[in-house]
Amino acid sequence: MDNQVWFLKISKVALALAIIRSKPADKSSREYTEHLARIVAGQESNWRSKVETLEAEVLQLRQKLLLNTICSGLFKIGDSSSQLQAQESGSSENTLTVLEDSGCDLSNEQRTEPSETSQGSVESCPPAPFLPLPIAKKHCVTPENPLSSHMRFLQHLLELKNWTESGSLKTDLSHFENNSSTVSDSVLQLLDGLISFYREPKFPFSSFWTEAVDTLARFINDCDLSNHIFKKCSKKLEEFEKTLLHIILRSNHINRFQVQHYVSQSLVTLGSCSLLRKSVISLLLSEVNSFTDDLDAINKVQASYDVTRYENSLFLFSIVERLLHKEKEEGSTSGIGHNDQEIKKFLQKHDEAISQLSDTFPLFTFYLWRLGILLNSIEIKT
Repeated sequence: MDNQVWFLKISKVALALAIIRSKPADKSSREYTEHLARIVAGQESNWRSKVETLEAEVLQLRQKLLLNTICSGLFKIGDSSSQLQAQESGSSENTLTVLEDSGCDLSNEQRTEPSETSQGSVESCPPAPFLPLPIAKKHCVTPENPLSSHMRFLQHLLELKNWTESGSLKTDLSHFENNSSTVSDSVLQLLDGLISFYREPKFPFSSFWTEAVDTLARFINDCDLSNHIFKKCSKKLEEFEKTLLHIILRSNHINRFQVQHYVSQSLVTLGSCSLLRKSVISLLLSEVNSFTDDLDAINKVQASYDVTRYENSLFLFSIVERLLHKEKEEGSTSGIGHNDQEIKKFLQKHDEAISQLSDTFPLFTFYLWRLGILLNSIEIKT
């Protein structure tokens, strides 16, 4: 017998004997065992909660450390007085605003007037960070607070990159590359929060969720920033896309159209990113193709159909059309082509589906026709 198996069996016997010997007289062994199991489960839940809290705090510290390191590196590079003065005169005030809004507070010692900051940086030579990032927490009562730090962190990276590229300084991405796990963990945490919210969305929507999706799309659309983390986050992004699609298709309450409008806009925002557009369009066309087949089968036997699903599917046409227009404007940057499986299937059955379904489902076939024209007219990148 394997030593581990033997040890496990002996441990179970010892535990059973200990429970029998220590049980109160007014309880059976089964009742006492269940009581002990509930206590252990409660303790495990508490410890798990504490671990998650500590992990979140560690990630926030890693975020602040990375931003501080990047800021320090940027201003070490620009040690020319004239270069720094020209750069700071136009953007020091804006940078203060950007870096302060991180879901955290700067202490009094860390706050500096723009004019003083500019003058001090030109006259002194120490390699300390130009703008120390916040360490003190800003207590916030909004339910979005756990996710806001991740969103602000990604916004900071985008702002730092845009700010430096607008002048003569260039972003040194070596720190970013070495700490890409910090960025990918932040993206994953933000995605987890978005998925949890959109599984049971509450209307009216807070502007936070719209801003979070927009920040995520802008970050992924930046090739320099997203190349290091896209592979690690691709499965979670796909899960988020499917979650949004599920909400659109499965909603069946009376006032669902307002929720579907906002969720559709989130899908459009994701699809506006060239790296995600192909996967979003393919996912939506997969559902369109599946429902077209179902309607064809229903039409042949003259059976009843799911009216709610029929109405919900019309949102998909609108989303795909907007994304295809975006693709056409940008000159086929996402690589959408007729070789895509779902596009190929759609075009192969397009004419036949219109001829067979036009009498019974005229609105649906009208959208099919519009979508077919768009797919055929777009400049296909092969």
